[in-house]
Amino acid sequence: MRKKTIIVFLVSLLATLLIGVMITYPQWKGLIKTSSDPEEASLVTLDAVSDDALPEKTDDPDIVQVEIEAIPTPTPPPFEEYDINLMAVGDNLMHMGLVNSGRLAEGGYNFDFLYEDIAPFLDKADISIINQETIMAGNEKGFSGFPYFNSPVEVADAIEKAGFNVVLQSSNHTIDQGLDGLLNAYKVWEDHPGVIAVGIHDDPEKLRDIPVLDIRGVKFAILNYTYGPNLGAVPSNVRGYMNILCATKEGSKTGELDLTRLDPAVIDDIKKAKEMADIVIVCPHWGEEYAIEPTKYQVEFANQMAEAGADLIIGAHPHVPEPVTYITASSGHRCLCYYSLGNYISTGQNGQSMLEGMAWVVFHVTEDGVYIDENKTGVLPLVMEYLSGPLRFEGVYPLEDYTDELAGKHGIRSWGGVNLTVDKLKEWSSQIFGEWSISKDYILSQ
Repeated sequence: MRKKTIIVFLVSLLATLLIGVMITYPQWKGLIKTSSDPEEASLVTLDAVSDDALPEKTDDPDIVQVEIEAIPTPTPPPFEEYDINLMAVGDNLMHMGLVNSGRLAEGGYNFDFLYEDIAPFLDKADISIINQETIMAGNEKGFSGFPYFNSPVEVADAIEKAGFNVVLQSSNHTIDQGLDGLLNAYKVWEDHPGVIAVGIHDDPEKLRDIPVLDIRGVKFAILNYTYGPNLGAVPSNVRGYMNILCATKEGSKTGELDLTRLDPAVIDDIKKAKEMADIVIVCPHWGEEYAIEPTKYQVEFANQMAEAGADLIIGAHPHVPEPVTYITASSGHRCLCYYSLGNYISTGQNGQSMLEGMAWVVFHVTEDGVYIDENKTGVLPLVMEYLSGPLRFEGVYPLEDYTDELAGKHGIRSWGGVNLTVDKLKEWSSQIFGEWSISKDYILSQ
């Protein structure tokens, strides 16, 4: 009888211990090993145990010993620095000889060939900018060249297909076909999601919007303005639909422009963009046509933009290239300025208009920020070639690859008075670009 009582007692005790373990288990989510030697006790990992719930240390060898090892915080990998490449070309000036070059025998138009010669650079660039000098008001209106341009909408197809992702659309030809033409061009670009078109709007309420492009975690604000339309004033019905660089004359009720003063709204836009983006790029349509040196107003405007916080200025409109320089603001902030890249394509009659620049800017990204890498940045001199009889596009060549044989058949000779040679092109390039000139291999080997 006594033996039976002892067995019942032991069973009851075992059950009680089992229930206790089950009740306290949620507090101990680890594997516990008991030992009479405290140093042989295994480590236990606890997910969430309060200090009050932990047992006090004891020297009793019959008590389970528990050691808690903190999980170390993983060390983040070091920041991997990287580059972001920007390229920009000048005016996409669609004279009728270029329009006719894209006409297909079976009907319709295709302009892919206009950008094939610069494909290696487009492939290497993260940001690719082109200045769309002319407006695409709708093919149904018919096509026209200077002075009131209307270009085929297929130009936009080719620009997107080539790999450009930024188009500058604010120029002195933006309203060549009126407000309807501007609005049609806006819609054309809306139908090309791979491209951000800047400088025009479909609603005046958007005039002060800041376009921002996010490239691999770095934000680029891209602003585009023109000195004005070819009217000396901004008509009331188009105000707010295009970005204007110059201020309105004081007291003017007709929108007459003062070409010697920068619109204060431009400075406000740059400051606003500086708060939104890591890099602010300003693309002004400015200057004097066929002048290879910037005007004093270009210099003044560029300095004001740099003071406001612009990091990069890429100019257009003169139809010839102009110098590249750094501008240092009073704060010490530095802004790289390409005053003009010239024409990308045209059938112009000025010899220097056949020389052009392709801006190549490398932004280096570090853990602390982003800056322009001067050692990898510059301008690639290019030459645009067309033929005459009839006027047709031939190609765009790096100056280093251009030959006297090509120069000898250049269509510009048909206008008379222009003797284009490789030596002359190199002389102009050296005069304008100086030490900023870089080679194609210098770009492609980066």
